[in-house]
Amino acid sequence: MTLREQFQLPIEALHNTSRIPATFHSHLDYEIYYFHSGRCTYLIGDKIYDLEPGDLILLNGTTLHYPKVDEQVGYIRTIIHFNPSFAGQLLRPPFIQTDILKPFEESKNMRLSVERSDRERLEPLLQRLCLLYAASDTLSHDRFLLAFTELLLLIRELSSKPQAEGSFPASAKQAGAQRVISYIEANFAEDITLDGMAAELHVNKHYLAKLFKEVTGITPFHYLYQRRVNEAKVLFAMDRQRPVTDIAYRVGFKHGSHFSKTFKKYTGMSPDLYRKGIRPQV
Repeated sequence: MTLREQFQLPIEALHNTSRIPATFHSHLDYEIYYFHSGRCTYLIGDKIYDLEPGDLILLNGTTLHYPKVDEQVGYIRTIIHFNPSFAGQLLRPPFIQTDILKPFEESKNMRLSVERSDRERLEPLLQRLCLLYAASDTLSHDRFLLAFTELLLLIRELSSKPQAEGSFPASAKQAGAQRVISYIEANFAEDITLDGMAAELHVNKHYLAKLFKEVTGITPFHYLYQRRVNEAKVLFAMDRQRPVTDIAYRVGFKHGSHFSKTFKKYTGMSPDLYRKGIRPQV
């Protein structure tokens, strides 16, 4: 039993070496993602990053994100998810004077290239967090929260250091896919067609679809529907009383039934069931 299960702790810490297939996804938690080794292209919203060992990503989980991994190479990462409201209530004056969540709130999503000397501080701390998380006793719970606080303070320090811009796509194909994602991000609530998208971006529609699938692993419309469902999840969390059909129209669906079917396809549950299961913000 983990600390999350034993104490209903709204934080989880996982060191993962498996090659579980991933796709675009989102969640209401903030995320700390540390890349140890492997070959990974990380897509976050309309940004594409070719990761290097020692890269640290700070995520507002509501942004669609997807680590596209080379399955032929070992893929090792550490991931921390946490409820921002819980962290904000816990880590505040007089206990903590620093605005510890500033890197997450100001940048929304950030990649940090951690220097070797800083990695020697960061990696043992991540390892300690994951070991404590796997325990279930009260002492480990308290030590885990102290280590979690230390991690956020270290991230606050690292994020204040100058960083070289690293979000430029590494290839022309990545640049093309990034343009498609940017277009969808700006227009997802509108009536989007492949012909219209291709015309706006001045490319052949068949080339557009093929290029996008090659870079991201999914079709443009798969991404579009995930983006709409993602926005609906955010709106459900913000307003639990608004009718499902209102949210469906707001995120770009013309029919409530189509929205419900699509929402269930990408989340595994109906909109109503999803809304009932949203964790209260502390």
